[in-house]
Amino acid sequence: MRVLVAEDEEVMADALARGLRRAGYAADVAADGGTALALAGVNRYDVVLLDRDLPVVHGDDVCRALVDGGSPARILMLTAAGGLDEKVGGFALGADDYLAKPFAFAELLARVQALARRTAPAQPPVLTAGDLRVDVSRRAVTRAGRPVDLTLKEYGVLAELVRADGAVVSAEDLLERVWDENADPFTNAVRVTMVGLRRKLGDPPVIETLRGAGYRVVVP
Repeated sequence: MRVLVAEDEEVMADALARGLRRAGYAADVAADGGTALALAGVNRYDVVLLDRDLPVVHGDDVCRALVDGGSPARILMLTAAGGLDEKVGGFALGADDYLAKPFAFAELLARVQALARRTAPAQPPVLTAGDLRVDVSRRAVTRAGRPVDLTLKEYGVLAELVRADGAVVSAEDLLERVWDENADPFTNAVRVTMVGLRRKLGDPPVIETLRGAGYRVVVP
């Protein structure tokens, strides 16, 4: 899952991005509304955390542009003004949720998780492929009943492959969905992560490489 943090307060933006990354999300940061729109134009985000009082392009205009442009991202509007009129105004612009500052990160994360579930097609809370079991709500993986301890990136890659239900997922798509804008498009991060993931999942192999195309989960 990928999140855009559109926040001009640098300390808060960095804190939110770090927290989201620790929770397993790929997180990009935009310090103004113009940058937010530019990033949203080239990346597919599941959720946008949108400060309402952004420079360059106001947060209200960013929200309106994303909604009018058909962006699939869910918008969580952040603002220092938490009165009823402000909330109603935010929802009228097309925001999906509204959170007044200051807020607890745990609450923000819960709202992001709820919005992300609404972005993706409905899926069961536990994904399976043969003897492989991925508990999405707990971010827990087992194989043949044996717990598999994965890093956040390994879990993210595996979850994307299992969600694809046997379809091929390219390295570029994995890089976009699991990493963030700081990832080098020419990096071997996906390949390195795949090596560790395959080793931890054990034999027989459940991830197949299709040279020049990508990866897919196969049931042994």
